Amino acid sequence: MSGPLLLQLLRRGRAAQRPTGALSGVRSIIDTSYSAHFMDFGRSSIPSVMRKLVVNKLSPDFREAVTAQTVAVPTPGDAELLVRNRFVGVNASDINYSAGRYDPSAKPPFDAGFEGIGEVVGLGLSASSRYTVGDAVAYFGSGAFAEYTVVPAKESVPVPAVRPELLTLLVSGATAYIALKRLGDLAEGETVLVTAAAGGTGQFAVQFAKRAGCHVIGTCSSDEKAGFLKSIGCDRPINYAAEDLAETLRREYPRGVDVVYESVGGSVLQVAVNSLANRGRLIVIGFISGYQTASGIPAFRGATLPAKLLQRSASIRGFFLPHFVGDYREALGSMMQMLAAGKLVCEVDRGDLSQEGRFVGLESVFRAVDYMYAGKNLGKVVVELLPPPVSNKL
Repeated sequence: MSGPLLLQLLRRGRAAQRPTGALSGVRSIIDTSYSAHFMDFGRSSIPSVMRKLVVNKLSPDFREAVTAQTVAVPTPGDAELLVRNRFVGVNASDINYSAGRYDPSAKPPFDAGFEGIGEVVGLGLSASSRYTVGDAVAYFGSGAFAEYTVVPAKESVPVPAVRPELLTLLVSGATAYIALKRLGDLAEGETVLVTAAAGGTGQFAVQFAKRAGCHVIGTCSSDEKAGFLKSIGCDRPINYAAEDLAETLRREYPRGVDVVYESVGGSVLQVAVNSLANRGRLIVIGFISGYQTASGIPAFRGATLPAKLLQRSASIRGFFLPHFVGDYREALGSMMQMLAAGKLVCEVDRGDLSQEGRFVGLESVFRAVDYMYAGKNLGKVVVELLPPPVSNKL
């Protein structure tokens, strides 16, 4: 850093430390050691404290497991960013995380939330080689359900703007992109079944399968969702509230389906197995129907599964996104290019049609989780966070 710039920053740091009534309870600069940190946001100060969601008890009941707490705003390390979150994504797996199913060794308390997008408001010296204060970034990591989150710079993704549509790509889009590419072995003309097709990740599976030249079937729970699926290229939406899924598949697809992108589990998984064509591939990316139970796993009659797979030379393949981190950057870059070119729909559900209205503020994460598990969402469930800025003006 040049001498004049360092002097200017130090002067600003000293000014920020002067006690004033207007700045009570805020800190314009958390760490005035500018050899390590850059923390002045310019137009608005960084508060002393923030709100975040913390898992205090292991439970599949999100409201029982998680509480909102007021804590100090953290300071980023040398290779880290401090991100002011503007939007956070809600995932079915948030309940698995709060139940301690992903890491049995994890003991409460620990932070909740997987993905966020916002602005950089502070960063360490090493991180400043790639980022600067004010940059828009997205990230996939723990602790997203907070007004501010410290994120490793190497795990952050620069984005052109803080838009909730970009948030849909981090987990939901990446899961569909990588799972179908690595495990689906899609070939033009094949038939693909996507369960929960109008949800956060299902919407992407439909579009990627269609781009591969496949005939796409999508399950959903309403005529409105069926209409949405048609709009993104789904050839045969099946509203299971009005049609029998198993019977419809037997009647309209007697030779079976080549690939299933499955996220529901239980009886739906059973139907999917019975509907596989010869050499069919069933990709399990989740089983949401069981997440709220004590075991987390829905009942499944699997005694005849080996025989069914053998008879059809079929396979079942599991997909867990953290096991495919090597594919993540390419997937995200490709999807962002599609979005910029107008070739990818990223449907966001911000709760506008929910009983209490749009999901705004950290505490509305609880409502958003309930809303998603009630099957009311169309697209990716996103919560907007609006931590109030504090003016630097005296």
